Amino acid sequence: MLSYQHIYHAGNLADVQKHALLSVALDYMTRKDKPLSYLETHAGRGLYQLDAEEAVKTGEAEAGISAVGDWFDAEHPYRKSLDAVRTNYGEAAYPGSPMVAEALLRRGDKMHLAELHPQESEALSGAMMGSGAKVYEKDGFQMAQSICPPDPRRGLMLIDPSYEIKSDYETLPKFIGQLHRKWNVGVIALWYPILTSGAHKPMLAALEAQNLPKVLRHEVRFPPMREGHRMVGSGMFIVNAPYGLEDEAKRLSGLFSSVF
Repeated sequence: MLSYQHIYHAGNLADVQKHALLSVALDYMTRKDKPLSYLETHAGRGLYQLDAEEAVKTGEAEAGISAVGDWFDAEHPYRKSLDAVRTNYGEAAYPGSPMVAEALLRRGDKMHLAELHPQESEALSGAMMGSGAKVYEKDGFQMAQSICPPDPRRGLMLIDPSYEIKSDYETLPKFIGQLHRKWNVGVIALWYPILTSGAHKPMLAALEAQNLPKVLRHEVRFPPMREGHRMVGSGMFIVNAPYGLEDEAKRLSGLFSSVF
């Protein structure tokens, strides 16, 4: 059983990049009066408390959303999702990507969320209760393959693995290529860590070799959180990137580079 639990990292700088782009993409997609599907392969527990012992121990949220929250004004969709969650769960609450999505989706949109870790999946079910989301305690790649193309066909999938399984770097390009062939209108968003080892580079080369449509590749850099920490940045590879997302990516790049 995989051991990764995102509470140690919730609200860190990688989350800031990922959730800012996710929220802007969903904000644009929900402007059209057509329903959509939101799918997530590695959903985590959905809701985090940044004053929890695990989050305080690493200090990643303090260096992340707590430090750069003023990058997002009241009209930014990421800020709207943060405010919605904190109104309901307190000022220390932080939305995982399922709750970022829930805050922006509309009645009639559908959510499919997979989380394999039993405790995380149970917490996710509790956090999403009443949202209409369908939670699967199963392998997210299997869930995605079984559902795609989803109904409604229009939609977005977030793939956000922990990369505890090192073979993910090799299997993800093939998986995304297969998904795109089955679901050619779907927005497929992959998050990946930027590591000192460069483990992400062959994966990205394999993805780019497929000539997938409307690709946005966005990366930001930041200092390692502690001595010996190998993650020095965060990346998103998005297929069928929605209109306007490139502008937000450029804005984030400028903000990150001005601070780090």
